[in-house]
Amino acid sequence: MEKSMWQKYANLIVKVGLNLQQGQILVINSPLECAEFTRIVAETAYKEGAGDVVVSWNDDLFARIRFLHAPDSVFDKFPPWRKEFYMYYLKQGAAFFSINAEDPEIMKDVNPVRLAKQLKANNTALKEYREQLMADKNVWSLASVPIPAWAQKVFPDLPTEQAMEKLAEAILKAVRVNEEDPIAAWEEHKQNLKGRVEFLNNKRFKILHFKNSLGTDLKVELPEDHIWSGGSSFTPEGIEFIANMPTEEVYTLPKKTGVNGRVVSSMPLNYNGNLIEQFSLTFEDGKVTEYSAEKGLETLKTLLETDEGSRYLGEVALVPYNSPISQSKILFYNTLFDENASCHLALGKAYPTSIRNGEKLSAEELKKLGVNDSLVHEDFMIGTEDMEIIGRTFDGEEIAIFKQGNFAF
Repeated sequence: MEKSMWQKYANLIVKVGLNLQQGQILVINSPLECAEFTRIVAETAYKEGAGDVVVSWNDDLFARIRFLHAPDSVFDKFPPWRKEFYMYYLKQGAAFFSINAEDPEIMKDVNPVRLAKQLKANNTALKEYREQLMADKNVWSLASVPIPAWAQKVFPDLPTEQAMEKLAEAILKAVRVNEEDPIAAWEEHKQNLKGRVEFLNNKRFKILHFKNSLGTDLKVELPEDHIWSGGSSFTPEGIEFIANMPTEEVYTLPKKTGVNGRVVSSMPLNYNGNLIEQFSLTFEDGKVTEYSAEKGLETLKTLLETDEGSRYLGEVALVPYNSPISQSKILFYNTLFDENASCHLALGKAYPTSIRNGEKLSAEELKKLGVNDSLVHEDFMIGTEDMEIIGRTFDGEEIAIFKQGNFAF
């Protein structure tokens, strides 16, 4: 791809995704393999007036070596200096940008118990940091660029270079960089999503009933004060940003104990460098009571056993089957993209911004309102071409929300 396209992408991320303010610090979390693009984003940020740019590098290949050969005792620890790094910049009002790019199966030979221990240690140490971002206290955004192993997984029949080019084209199209004016295209897209959000918020749905031919038959109860969102978010100071690029969803939270029935995955889930495929979950009063998977059962088990909240849902999101990413017919093996091709649910922590005044409430107050808490928040895809969703309002009216995989309104 021409460098000019990556520059357009970096401009979009800095100006729209992060909406970086004059003098603001930018913290970038980047894989080593994405160094070239990271430098483009950093240079763009400086030119837009960033107070400074700080990069935290990660190396999945080294991480795999560590998980395979290090002693067990290291995986339940998280270095205090790393926690201080994030907390320091959080308190400085920094913006946080993360590049999501990994081999979907890089950890397939690693003991999933080791992965789960390290993830729990990481998320426990960074709990305050994660809560602040999920409450939109700081600007944050997530985007992707291709790396060879990921490209080869998505396009296994192509040579690496061609696979990289094809994945790059798909990513840039998904985030509208291929448009003549990507910033204007995003403005139009945000307005379209706001229309969906306004309809759903005005109707005040109490129950959503999902059904399809895969075997999903699930009723999801929503708290009375739930809020639908989509497109962009705002900090308490009113700074608008886009957390996920791309994004095609409108979402809210379920009542923790109000989920009943069975749901069947429609796409593989890449979790902790492992794939979970063709899995199903059965819920009773909100809790997963039965589960199965044709591949990755042990990985699914470790996810569900992270803590008490990881067996409950924290998000319900609607994405039409005719969304651009779905219509590309590409399975990305990357949740950032696949969740925007399909209706999805999330196991674990709910966004406090999905309930009225939630960002101002304590953990105990949120709990009383039926808001789930957990160390994890993991989206998995359930949408299909024949998905039907019937909503029942608090006034008892039944309304078709989805017909044949798409919005009915």
